[in-house]
Amino acid sequence: MNRPPRTWPTLSMTTFAGTLLAGAALLLAACGGSTSTPAGGTGAAGGTAPKNVTLRLGYFPNMTHAQPQVALARGTFAEELGGNVKLDVKTFNAGPAAIEALFAGAIDATYIGPNPAITGYVQSQGKELRIVAGATSAGALLVVRGDAGISKPADLANKKLATPQLGNTQDVALRAWLAKNGLKDKEHGGNVQVIPTANADALSLISRGQLDGAWVPEPWATRIVQEANGKVLLDERDLWPNGDFVTTHLIVRTKFLEENPDAVERLLRAHVKTTQWINGNPDEAKKLVNEGIKKISGAALSDAVINAAWRNQKITNDPIASSLRRSADDAFALGYLGEKKPDLANIYALDPLNKVLKELNLPAVQQ
Repeated sequence: MNRPPRTWPTLSMTTFAGTLLAGAALLLAACGGSTSTPAGGTGAAGGTAPKNVTLRLGYFPNMTHAQPQVALARGTFAEELGGNVKLDVKTFNAGPAAIEALFAGAIDATYIGPNPAITGYVQSQGKELRIVAGATSAGALLVVRGDAGISKPADLANKKLATPQLGNTQDVALRAWLAKNGLKDKEHGGNVQVIPTANADALSLISRGQLDGAWVPEPWATRIVQEANGKVLLDERDLWPNGDFVTTHLIVRTKFLEENPDAVERLLRAHVKTTQWINGNPDEAKKLVNEGIKKISGAALSDAVINAAWRNQKITNDPIASSLRRSADDAFALGYLGEKKPDLANIYALDPLNKVLKELNLPAVQQ
């Protein structure tokens, strides 16, 4: 495979460790919105009662992380985890920060996008994490400023575009898509400037004309369209078979999975039941997600934003493994995953999920 030369260091365990040792307090502060929620239910839904344990769970205050927000609001985690499992919730802006927290032992599981999960798996030589369920398909778009003169890929030359964080799912998707359209980011010798930017800042900078566009998850794509004179240049669904690709899935720290299988199974039961409820009650689900976003960000979404954004994603238990492997190929081509193409044979641990799906008379998912 012909790969562009890497012009920045590959993320490494040494980099993670150095960052964490130098700023452990900062990392914990960055988790933000932390709450300790005793799981006060009886856990009578099934499975062996887990030993007393704290389950530290991460997620992002995005629409593509609907399950944790709805499960928290409806008490589903508490009901399914039972009285022996204390739930400690932390929020993040993007995947690499969540992976750092996982490596540091600050969290045990997190909802996250595919590329940070791939990077974490590769950098830990397949030891630190496993994907245990899917969560969301689609819900990511490339949006550009309406007055930036952009109507086709070639118009992005010499433009400034944002992604949520270097190496996150949308960052890899954008850089790979540029390459496939004859363009390169500046790090690979091209003329498109890709700037890792917090989603809220991207919205503000585009509205002020200081960025030309962004590849972002919902609801930020729709907010840029509705609040910052944006337009959709590309819906990422157009790049995938049947429009299905993993945007969010659930990962667990391998050691926690091995030491607390019953707690993980109960977490998955809450996840699956919440997925069912969301798909059966979309209007109520949107309200709960909106309340969850407001709790963390301080501002709720307008009805116009959440209704439009919701149509761009699909809530699912399926991790859509084929799309993860293609994302890994893209990340490798960009130089994010070292010199050797990664072996992802053991990145999934789907037996607990399929056990829960069988109990609930739902179809199994495939690796």
